[in-house]
This record gives sequence, structure tokens and C-alpha cells, in this order.
Amino acid sequence: MTSRTTPHRSLLATTIFDLLDPVPYGAFVMALIFDATYASTAEILWVKAAAWLITIGLFFAVVPRLINLVQTWGPSRHAGKPAFWLNLLAIVAAIVNAFVHSRDAYAAVPQNVWLSAITVGLLFAAAIAKTVHTSRKEASHV
Repeated sequence: MTSRTTPHRSLLATTIFDLLDPVPYGAFVMALIFDATYASTAEILWVKAAAWLITIGLFFAVVPRLINLVQTWGPSRHAGKPAFWLNLLAIVAAIVNAFVHSRDAYAAVPQNVWLSAITVGLLFAAAIAKTVHTSRKEASHV
């Protein structure tokens, strides 16, 4: 007779992940809005604010992604791999976007808008992939 045990997540890691994971979403969505506003108004405040939001989003994206790395590829393997890869691609797009924002203000347009949209789209796809993985996992335990 074999017993099926489910590995347990670290409560501290799960708490930190749940606390910090939404921050980059908000920062990157606001950066997209600010980039689009700058593209239509040419008011330099918007592109500078978007650059700061991208930096803040990247800063807060590091710790949850490291926790997600351990959860995805570690011994317990709780998280889904598609969500991990989509989040990683979103971070890469945001890093490239940060470099685009380091240009002179109007030299960033239209790449800043496209890269912000790609980042937000990848984060949205990662959230869907995570939800699908969670719902399938819960359905298999019933």
C-alpha cells in the first residue's frame, strides 16, 4: 500500500510571495497607462513617472520570482511551469523597457508603449496560466 503525501509549502515563503506578487502588476499597468499618456501629450512628467514605475515593478518582482523559481523547479513543484516562463519573459521585457526609458524622452516612443503592453500582456497570460494550473490541481484532488 502506498500513501500519497503532498509536499507542504513554506508558510513564510507563501506569505511573502502573496504579499509582493501583486505589486509589479500594478506598477507595470500604471507604467503602460503613463506611457500611452506620454505618447499622446508629450508631457515629460508621464515618461519619467513610467520609468520610475517600471523600476519599482522590477524591484518588487525579484523576490516573488525567486520564490516561484523554488516552487516550480524545486523538490515540491507546486507552481505551473507556463506561468513561471511567462512571468520571466515579462521581467525580461520590463528590463528592456527600462533601458528604452533611459533614452531621451521622446526617443522612447513608440517602443516604450509596445514594451509596456507586452509586459502587461505577459503578466496577464501568466495569471491565467496560474489560475488554470491551480484549478486543475484542485480538481485532481477532489
